[in-house]
Order: sequence, then structure tokens, then C-alpha cells
Amino acid sequence: MLTIKEILKKVRQLEIKSKQLTTNLFSGEYHSAFKGKGMHFKEVREYAAGDDIRFIDWNVSARFGHPFSKVFEEERELTVMLLVDVSASSLFGTTTTSKKGLSTEIAAVITFSAINNGDKVGVILYSDRIEKYIPAKKGRDHALFIIRELLSVSSAKKKTNLSTALRYFSNINKHKSIAFILSDFIDTNYADALRVAAARHDVVGVKIYDKMDLQLPRIGMLRIEDAETGEQKWMDTSNNYVRHEYEKDFFNRTEYCTRTFKKSGSDLLHIRTDEDYVKVLQKFFISRNKR
Repeated sequence: MLTIKEILKKVRQLEIKSKQLTTNLFSGEYHSAFKGKGMHFKEVREYAAGDDIRFIDWNVSARFGHPFSKVFEEERELTVMLLVDVSASSLFGTTTTSKKGLSTEIAAVITFSAINNGDKVGVILYSDRIEKYIPAKKGRDHALFIIRELLSVSSAKKKTNLSTALRYFSNINKHKSIAFILSDFIDTNYADALRVAAARHDVVGVKIYDKMDLQLPRIGMLRIEDAETGEQKWMDTSNNYVRHEYEKDFFNRTEYCTRTFKKSGSDLLHIRTDEDYVKVLQKFFISRNKR
């Protein structure tokens, strides 16, 4: 566990980096990528060629003797919910950061992108249960509180149950919101819960994985432990069959995740712990703008 001093230092570092990315890269992309809740009346102005006649304000037009049009603008305020997997497998990492470290950084960037756009942000931290719920609010202080909680949450010997988090999310959010699910998705049987959530909300999955989740190093006999169950066993990493089955298991989970998100009509991003997540997010925001 990080000390309070280390947490505060890390919070400051993440704030600086997130604000730089938000200002230089994501300000316009984020704003355009997610539509507001609807349109609301702004003002009345004189009718101009090309205006939709359905929006003519007949009362004002009759008063002044010539046509006036109603002007509407998009309601930009959104609610962004982060569903962050803090199960024990999130602590794994063989590069400069763990899956938890990367998900925290991505969550910080999304949080500041939303806060700077005037949106509200809330968080659901989950493992095989709901660890913590942070209601959606605005403001820098709220963003910093979210980051502190992400950095300090404990993950030891906890399994993953995404269905529990999705059902909780659906129950507490009755109005449409944007949900980012940050997880390694080492889980199954969440298809129904995802379908229900995606029917009302805009859901985006961010699958975070380590290169060793995909492929074992060829180093002979290795004693491994399942971080979520504590089960230990010996594995011959030089054996081709063992390596093949290990990779097959990863691709089976990934294929299930990809298929499930596609069926629900949700987006899914794949980010490895040694990859540049900035490019992946920026590409995603830009692609959303073109829809």
C-alpha cells in the first residue's frame, strides 16, 4: 500500500498529466464524441433562409409582423460513470506499470476530460462485490478525490464479478449516462447485465491486459499463483502444449468479451500495459466524432 505522502504525490502527478492531455489532445475530441441529453430552447431570432419552418415562433412572428425562429442548443451536461475493476488480478504487471496503475491513469484522464467539459463524474469500484460508490459530481476537488480513492483501494485476494457492478450501475442510474468499464475482463457470464445497461446507457469497455496475460516467458518450470483464488501450481513454460493452452485461454476470454460487447451495441477498446493509451483514446474519440 502507498503511504499518504506517496498517494498525494501521485495524485498531483496524475492531475498535471491529465490536464495536459485534456487541454492539448482531448478537449475537442471528448466534447464531440459524446452527445448531450437533448436540445433546449435558447432564444428567438428573425427567420433566415434555410431555417426549419417547424421552429417558427408564430406568436412572436404575429407580434412583430414578420417571421421569427426558435433557436435550440444541445444540452451538454453529461454524467460519466467509471466502473473500475479493483480485483486482485488488477495488481499484475510485468512492465513499468500494473493493470491497476494503467486503469487509474486512464480513469484520471477521462475524469478531467469530463470535469473540464462541465460534466459530472462518478465511480463504482468493484471486485466480486461493490467496494465503493462515489456519486457523480463536478469540480476539481471531486476529481482529485476520485484519484485518491483509486490509488488507495485494496485489492488483495479478490475475485471479479462484472455482473454485480453492472446491475448496481443500472439500478442507481435511471437517466442516460456514459459508462467506462476499466477491467482485464477475467470474468464470464456478464452478457445479460451488459445488455440491460447498454439498452439505456452509452457503455464503453476498456480491456487492459499485460503481455504476460497473453504469452508466458520461456523460462522452464515456474510456480504460479492465481491472484484471485490463491491457488498455486507448477507450470512448464518451455512446453509448447502448455504455452498453447495458456494463449488459447486468453484468446477465448478476449473473444467472449469482444462478442458480448458487440452484441450489446457497446464499444470495446484493447490496451496493453506497455502501449501508449493516449493514442488509443484519441483514435477512439475521433472515430466517435465521425458517426
